Amino acid sequence: MANTILVGAQWGDEGKGKIIDVLTEQSDIVVRTQGGNNAGHTVFVSGQKYVLHLVPSGILRPGKLCVIGNGVVIDPLGLVEEIEGLRRLGVKVKSTNLMISETAHVVFPYHRLLDEQREVRKGRHKIGTTKRGIGPAYGDKAARTGLRMIDLVNPARFEALLKLRVRENNEVLRAFGARPLSFSSLLKSYQAAAKSLKPFVANTVIHLHEAGRRGASILFEGAQGTFLDIDHGTYPFVTSSNTTAGGACTGSGVPPHRMDRVVGVVKAYTTRVGEGPLPTENKEIADMLHGMGREFGATTGRPRRCGWFDSVATHQATMVNGIDDLAVTNLDGLDTLEKIQVCVAYRVAGKRWTHLPNDIDLLARCQPIYREFPGWRQSTSEVREWKQLPAKAREYLKAIADLTEAKLSLVSIGPGREQTIVPG
Repeated sequence: MANTILVGAQWGDEGKGKIIDVLTEQSDIVVRTQGGNNAGHTVFVSGQKYVLHLVPSGILRPGKLCVIGNGVVIDPLGLVEEIEGLRRLGVKVKSTNLMISETAHVVFPYHRLLDEQREVRKGRHKIGTTKRGIGPAYGDKAARTGLRMIDLVNPARFEALLKLRVRENNEVLRAFGARPLSFSSLLKSYQAAAKSLKPFVANTVIHLHEAGRRGASILFEGAQGTFLDIDHGTYPFVTSSNTTAGGACTGSGVPPHRMDRVVGVVKAYTTRVGEGPLPTENKEIADMLHGMGREFGATTGRPRRCGWFDSVATHQATMVNGIDDLAVTNLDGLDTLEKIQVCVAYRVAGKRWTHLPNDIDLLARCQPIYREFPGWRQSTSEVREWKQLPAKAREYLKAIADLTEAKLSLVSIGPGREQTIVPG
């Protein structure tokens, strides 16, 4: 398989983990390029559920190299726990199949506390963050005060740098009325994590370029979704990294001309977690999906907000990311419906919109214009061939792909690897 960037084409939680797992079969290397442990990919293999936060989903396939790229922000304690959890489930995690960029930035407890305090003070204007410290960690990176993995695994340097950072951030925490951190206990826990992670830390940019010259096939794994992108999302209700295709280049060090295709992942409907506008939000759809045990966050367990498929958003995602192929997940979530709506435009202030307004207040007032499709009203979860799908389901899939302006390449009708259909 050619070098492939995989992105979420909605507001995250599109089922990327499952699609990454499927595509990894044809890849040699899987690279996570941005975000932190505020993201979660859920993958089912032979009935076993795996929830991954920092480790790329490719770790579940033997013989694949997984890379945590320079664009990721890493909570070392969380990463050690995640690796140990995978090992307890029988997954081999060694320096031969996992590499961590030495220039990835580190998340500390003061980042999490600052994240929490800032969110509390926003009140009803809160963003709805996971409070994992991701935004403040990226803030330190931009301010050039962050510590990187290369610092973490250098004991003398790390202690000196951390002492300065704790002293400075404790002053900020006191101003917020929060309890300051203990430098000694923080240092001890992070030194233990550094010892565990040091064998994995390397210059991943050089390794990826050398692998590319040898003809290795690389899959770039995105976290979150297009409309959570710090530049192209529904700001300020976004994450703190570039979740769009360009982030795969900056977050890995592999240049754009080495990328061969972009796969966009969408649900057959729309969801988002956290605050911010969601034009097609629908309580009945949310209640139905939650009642089925679906749409709860992999990281926080929060119920996701749900609505009809928004082709205005996905079409814009195609434009921003350069999406070539579309993977549609959770089609089976719509199996029981008699009628299905798809948003084809918005109406606001007496005007018809075919793209998302950048003005967040205007977007919040957008009313969806729907096109109605007949439901197929039969289970699809046991289907394994395109022609076996109900005709109305195939028509629906073709319609949302046409509206998105991307080629329909994969359809998922359940969490298992085998519950994946290639249109033909």
